[in-house]
Amino acid sequence: MDLVVMSLEPWDDVWRRNQHLVSRLLDTDAALRVLFVEPAADPLHDVVSRRRPSRGMRVTPAGYGGRLLRFRPMKMLPRRVDPRADLRLARAVQAAVRHAGMTHPFLWVNDPGAAPLARLTGWLALYDITDDWVAADRPAAELDRVRADETWLLAHAEAVVACSRELVRRKSGERPDVVLIPNAVDVDAYRVPHPRPADLPERSAVYVGTLHRDRLDVDLCVSTARTLGTDSRLVLVGPNALDPADTALLRDSGVLLLGARPHDDVIAYLQHADVLVVPHVVTPFTDSLDPIKLYEYEAVGRHVVSTAVAGFREAVGGRIRVVPPSTFPLAAAAAIPASTVFPEGADADVPGWDDRAAAMRAVIDRLS
Repeated sequence: MDLVVMSLEPWDDVWRRNQHLVSRLLDTDAALRVLFVEPAADPLHDVVSRRRPSRGMRVTPAGYGGRLLRFRPMKMLPRRVDPRADLRLARAVQAAVRHAGMTHPFLWVNDPGAAPLARLTGWLALYDITDDWVAADRPAAELDRVRADETWLLAHAEAVVACSRELVRRKSGERPDVVLIPNAVDVDAYRVPHPRPADLPERSAVYVGTLHRDRLDVDLCVSTARTLGTDSRLVLVGPNALDPADTALLRDSGVLLLGARPHDDVIAYLQHADVLVVPHVVTPFTDSLDPIKLYEYEAVGRHVVSTAVAGFREAVGGRIRVVPPSTFPLAAAAAIPASTVFPEGADADVPGWDDRAAAMRAVIDRLS
């Protein structure tokens, strides 16, 4: 089988759902080949946003004896200037697939923006929904485009999978046969003790995840850091997608931003934290999520303080405490113990990625 994965994230050291699932599919099927298509490089937008211009990537082997390939197309002009931008990107992926020697691949769509590719090629497609992007805070034109692409995928994809019960509920009106495949964690990896990271403060409340206004409550992070004072630090571990003003505000308030860490190294930050926190906003968008950090936090065996965000509010009890933003800073400070004992390890019933990958493979096998 040849599989083309249209991802919302690059294949890098910060592993998300796609990488966990794809890696296990490759492990269990020696005949499988995967072309992992990353979000398009957009150098013009990078310059406008005062970031280093990104580059495209030709089809490049990325492991598994050449069975895993990466590709990143290049978006030269914004859609308002080039109305055919999405079609050009679809044709670039089509050319990359031919270059990889794939003739009739199966299309795994995580990015709804891949709908033009599915329309252009007619390849069998699976739509894997991990976020309700039509509920995100975006400009009206972008939401209209996302809504149109998703409507087409819900109508034409051979199968639709969603990671949360809320997503299944929201999409079932347009697609009644949505399959629920939640997220998980590599439980065995979390049972192995890791040395304490050298850059982790002696006393810390730790958050792991991408820093983005769609999820992270920046103002709540600021007030939490100020409440912790000088005895403890709020530590944010993950890629920073915040704008410079938010980043500066966090740093000025005492938040320690460590940036992205390889997925194996993240375990050490979780194991050696005094308390784990989830200072998330609660919105229709976040209510659609099945946060991977829920499983990571449960697997590490630390106490958790969270806002009433989806996933955590259903898991309240035991080590997880859910509080409103008004009391979150004091709750986080109070949860830091006088002395910290190394965590006992994973809860017994934390689900693993192997079972999720088997469920995804079963969906693919029914269609191919």
